[in-house]
Formats: sequence, C-alpha cells, structure tokens
Amino acid sequence: LTPLPFFSGRPGPLLLIIMDGIGLAPPIESNAIHLSKMPFLKKNMAQSSLFTSLKAHGKAVGMPSDDDMGNSEVGHNTLGAGRIFEQGAALVEKAIHTGSLFGSTWQNLLTNVSKNNSTLHFIGLLSDGNVHAHIRHLLAMIDAAAKADISKIRIHILLDGRDVAEKSALLYINQLESALTTYQVEGKDYLIASGGGRMITTMDRYQADWSIVKRGWDAHVHGIGRLFVTAREAVETMYAEDGHITDQYLPAFVIERQGVPVGKIQDNDSVILTNFRGDRAIELAMAFEQTVFTHFDRIYAPKVEFAGMLQYDGDLCIPSQFLVSPPKIDRPIGHYFCAQGIRSFAISETQKYGHVTYFWNGNASGYIDPSLETYVEISSDKISFDQAPLMKAKEITEKTIQLLESGQYKFGRINFPNGDMVGHTGVLSATIQACEITDHCVQQLAETVNRLNGITVVLSDHGNAEEMYTIKNNIKGPKTSHTLNPVPFFIVDSAYNNEYSLSHPADEGLSNVAATLCHLLGYFPPSNYRPSLIKF
Repeated sequence: LTPLPFFSGRPGPLLLIIMDGIGLAPPIESNAIHLSKMPFLKKNMAQSSLFTSLKAHGKAVGMPSDDDMGNSEVGHNTLGAGRIFEQGAALVEKAIHTGSLFGSTWQNLLTNVSKNNSTLHFIGLLSDGNVHAHIRHLLAMIDAAAKADISKIRIHILLDGRDVAEKSALLYINQLESALTTYQVEGKDYLIASGGGRMITTMDRYQADWSIVKRGWDAHVHGIGRLFVTAREAVETMYAEDGHITDQYLPAFVIERQGVPVGKIQDNDSVILTNFRGDRAIELAMAFEQTVFTHFDRIYAPKVEFAGMLQYDGDLCIPSQFLVSPPKIDRPIGHYFCAQGIRSFAISETQKYGHVTYFWNGNASGYIDPSLETYVEISSDKISFDQAPLMKAKEITEKTIQLLESGQYKFGRINFPNGDMVGHTGVLSATIQACEITDHCVQQLAETVNRLNGITVVLSDHGNAEEMYTIKNNIKGPKTSHTLNPVPFFIVDSAYNNEYSLSHPADEGLSNVAATLCHLLGYFPPSNYRPSLIKF
C-alpha cells in the first residue's frame, strides 16, 4: 500500500463494527429497528454527514440476481475482498448451465453406484431460499442422474423455515415428490429417506453443537429417528402435535416401509451434500471423510464416495471431492494490511467468528500472519437466541475495549450477531432487545475509540431485523429470513474537520468498504479494488 500524501489517518485505531442483520426499511410496525431504542444508530442516520446506505444483496455481493438476498458469508467475503466475486448460488447456476457440474467428480460418483449396484444419496436444505441451497439445483441433479440411468436415489431433506416462510416445508416436499413420481413411473426407485429441521438436524456451524450433526447422521446414515410413511405425514403430524413449531425446529424423522428405513447410507453408496454454502455443511463433510473423528460416536462410518456441492474449506480441503469450485478470492484486504505491518484483531462470538476470520480472509482458514493478528472467539450460548437476545454482546464489547486500550492494534473488526441470529427466530420482542443491546455496545465502543483518537466505521452485512413479519391475504406471518434491503454505513471521527467527505460511487455497496478502510488508515487502496466511499 502507498501512503496518502495528504492524510495519514488518526493517531488511534480504526475499528470496523458489523451490526449483523441490521437493514434499512420504512418505519412500520414490522421493523424491529424502528421499534427499538437505538439512539446511537438513529442519531448518526439523521445527523451525520458521514452516513449513507449500501447495497448488500443480489449482484452487489455476487449473487445471481437482485432477487437474491444477501447473507453473512457473501457479505463478509465482499467486505474483505474489496471486489465482487461470483458467489455460491451464482457459481452453481453457471455450472449447471454449462454442464461443468457434471464433470469428473459427478461421473466418479455415478460410476461408483453403477459398478456396485448401490444408491446415490442427496443431503441438503430443501427450499428456494438460495442462501444455502436451492431446490432447483437438486432437481437438476436428480434429472441428470436419471438420464444416466441411475436406478436408485435416496434424498435426505433438511427443512428450512428460516430463509423462506417459517412453515413452508410442504410446498417444497410437494414439489420434490411430484418430480420423483415422474421417475417412479419410469421404473426408478427414487424416494425421500429422512429429514428434519435445519436448526436441530445436521446443519450446525462453527462446531457450536455437534449433537445437531449427530441427529442428522443417525437419521441419514443409520435410519434412527421417528418413523413415518412419507415426509408429508411427518411434517403434518409434527405441526398438529405442536401448533407453535416451525420448520427449522422439526425433529429428525425417517421414512419407512413395513417398519424398515428406506434409505440408510451404506458401504459403496455415493453421497452428495447439495448445500453450496459452507458454514453449515462442513461438519457433516468431516463426519463422512475423517478417519479419526472424535466429535460424536458415528457407530460406524460407511465407506462411500462423498462430495460437496462446493469445497467448503479450501485450506483444509474439506471435502476432498466437490462438484463446483468455490470463488477464488485473491488478495483480500487482510493480506495488504499484514504486508504493511499493520497489527489487527478480529473478534466475535462463535456464531459469527468465522465471518470476521475465514470469510473476511477470502475463504481461508487460519491467520494470514500470526505475528500481526489476534483472533478472538467468544463461545455462543447453545439455546434458541430469542431466549437470550443479548447473546455475547457485552463480552465482545469488554474484550474489544481491552484490545483497543492495549495500544497494540491499529485496526480491529468485530461482529455483533444479535440482529441476525435473534431476527431469525421471528420473535419481535426479543429482536427489539437484540437491536437495543447492539446499539448500546456500538456506542460504548465508538466512545472508546474517540477517547483513543481513532475512527469507528459502523455498518451491517445484510438486512433481517427490519422486517420481522409479512402480511399475505390479510394474514400476518413471521418473517425469519434475510431481506433485500440496503444497510447503514457511517463513520464516527471525533477529530473530523472536513478533510474528507462521502463520495457516493455508483452502486455503492459492501465491496466499496475495503478501499474506504485503506483511505481512513492513510493509504491508497489497491488499484483493482472497488472505489472508496470517501473522497479527499
């Protein structure tokens, strides 16, 4: 990085605060941010000349279209990269369209099944939320397998209710069953074999709760779970038994015929994990691939050909086989800061720790330079977040203040997960509390940075908490998914004397933030980065 001749930053640290899941929307009764007491955010939105809004969804973060929501993974990828890279959903769509998805790995999986007269299994989130997976991708692969004359397929469905309507599972089950019926008429043995809600079956992340993965493993591999004749029967029964339960929390279930599970995963089978997003896929991949595995008792690990939709960790090569190559994000901003000798820290609790480290660093595990960086993970609670909406905000704040006051760091980045994780529960009152504690902690940190003669940058990675329910056919229903809304961005600089102003580049979005950080530290940004949000 080349120093700016006219601005050298401030003597103190530059702190980037990511208020996860805090978007901008009209001030109506479904907007938890509007209903919250968030004086610091609202004051800066109303009064600061250094406030703007940023695009955080769709093509602005590498998704296929502007109808696609942003999410924390692509958001942090984009923030750290300073550029826009095609992301998971876009990569998969292109791979299906070009046929590259059905390359050597795909052929290896199908050859294994044909040679051994065994079963092809698909495991993944069943919805069109397009955050972790899309039912369209699953249907395309089933069709390709049918055309390749694969006779037996079993599908293990993870129910969503988080990136889509909270009780929409039957919509996607019907869509899948309709497709399977077509192949069954042709003599194919294609069935749903097991399933469960994503938050308690299979889709744990950051190794927060391996029992979630074990429940999925038991259902998918061993056929252990509550037995039903169809997936529809399973969902309808659980809805009837608990009127408050939503799809993401439905218990694991197994489909049976005459009391026998129809689709246990066995030796010589092939298994495809259809999720393209890595955070909630990598643990199941580890369970299938690792010879030495201590996270739970697998009972036995079948010898299968396993592949992920993408490789979920490029550094650790998990999984070893994958259908679509992940985005190659070269030279994220952390590499430049380390090359410049800038000492930095990253901190969050477990639920978002990987976002300020792995995803920020371009899908790379570990430190860029351990002599210059400090990463801090604070363990998340293992309960539904509406029961503890404060999460670990206070602990994150206390640790961040300690790091700032040490005087060792010039740059820090933190993530407060509250607005997103509590927003996903659909509980408005809890989400209001989550927003309020976030605002309080952000103000406390900004005041600390001011006292240290530094600069604070505050923004979000995508929306969520600003849309807590929708009204359809005069019926109000909780909205637990992310949104298509812009996100706030503002700079707090107590020494500000009009040395710079907002530049408002075309289509300003998360990809413009990295160059902005360079400017605020007193450097020209890399020439291939998207333009800075400030001008001198």
